[in-house]
Amino acid sequence: MSQAQPLLETQSISKLFGSVIALNDVSFSVRPAEVHCLLGDNGAGKSTLIKILSGVHQPTEGAYFFEGEPVSFNSPREALERGIATVYQDLALIPLMPIWRNFFLGLEPTKGWGPFKRFDADFAKKTVREELLKMGIDIRDPGQAVGTMSGGERQSIAIARAVYFGAKVLILDEPTAALGVKQAGVVLKYVVQAKTRGLGVVFITHNPHHAYAVGDRFTILKRGRTLGTFTKEELSREEMIRLMSGADELDAISHELEEIARREETVDQELAQVDKQLAKTLEKLDDDTGTVQ
Repeated sequence: MSQAQPLLETQSISKLFGSVIALNDVSFSVRPAEVHCLLGDNGAGKSTLIKILSGVHQPTEGAYFFEGEPVSFNSPREALERGIATVYQDLALIPLMPIWRNFFLGLEPTKGWGPFKRFDADFAKKTVREELLKMGIDIRDPGQAVGTMSGGERQSIAIARAVYFGAKVLILDEPTAALGVKQAGVVLKYVVQAKTRGLGVVFITHNPHHAYAVGDRFTILKRGRTLGTFTKEELSREEMIRLMSGADELDAISHELEEIARREETVDQELAQVDKQLAKTLEKLDDDTGTVQ
């Protein structure tokens, strides 16, 4: 694992939305040629953190550094220009367009000049084939519509595009969430490919098995706070799952429920004793009444 200076780093950042604390004192970093996994359940603060990293939000408190310099991004485009590319779950791909058009969407290569400037389709098709091949993907036809590809193949296009356009940090937002086992495996392979090309990869997921397969370091978020940053030597897969699932809290709740059940059982026993005593008292009253008569 790389011990170089972090490409991207946050120090004690917090984010408030009115009176709601979305993040509280979160420190996070990713180094070159490293996969840093950001894990947490729904509502843990993962989305807020990646929006700060990618320039959608600015932190309320704390410091943000990129390549050792303090930064403050006002938009995702500013972050992208510095080399921070974010690939969201929806991928921003147009299903009916071919691969080569999607690859250069918004950044189209041109040839000619002035009024004769036009899309350089030959360059785009050649480049797409070469760049995907570097990621280990040999596409059959760059003119194939993206909508006919599998979820894993679409993710690979989005990752290769970010790498080609100069990303130094690649933020992947739940890239395997909607995929089957085989397709998820394909995407994890491309995550490792991006790492071997020297990128710092921030892999956001709630799946500890996927994270443990490719991650170098792991930061676990819970209710807007970090539970810590760990390496594989410091944290087993089982302990990771325990931290993410809040097993300690579940154990505490389980003990409370058991205690409540015991109390209810005790109350039931006491009521049964009262019923018996009442029955005996009534029986005695009946006997006494009969004797008087």
